[in-house]
Amino acid sequence: MDDIDAILALARTIAVVGLTEHPARDDHRVARYLQQQGLRIIPVNPRLTAPVLGEAPYPDLASVPIPIDVVDIFRRPEQTDPHIDEAIAVGAKAVWLQLGIRNPAGIARAQDAGLLAVHDRCLMIEYRRWQAAHPE
Repeated sequence: MDDIDAILALARTIAVVGLTEHPARDDHRVARYLQQQGLRIIPVNPRLTAPVLGEAPYPDLASVPIPIDVVDIFRRPEQTDPHIDEAIAVGAKAVWLQLGIRNPAGIARAQDAGLLAVHDRCLMIEYRRWQAAHPE
C-alpha cells in the first residue's frame, strides 16, 4: 500500500487543523463528508469558541485529549511546519496536507519521524476513491 491507502485504512479520528464554522468553505465540506462516512472529526483552530459539526474545538493538537490518527491540515504551505511538528509530538499516525498545499521538507520530516505523510491531495477525493476500491 502507498501512504495514501495506508492512511485511509487506519483513519478513524481526524484532527482538522484550520477547520472553520463556514459550511461553504472546503475545510468544512471535507470534514463534514468524512464525518458522514463515520470518521470522528476533531476541529483544531484557536479562533473557534463553539462546537463545529457537533465536536468541541481545540486550540492546538496538544490540547486534544484523545489519540489522533490523521492530522489533516488546511493552512498555507508556509504555515504548516508548526502543525507537522506538533503532529509528530502528539504521536499522530499520519499528516495530510490538503490539495494545493505542498511542503516537501515537512513531509520528509514527518516520514523520518515514522508518520505516514501526504501533501497536495484532497482527503475527501481520495477517501471516495478508496471506498470505491474497498466496498464493505
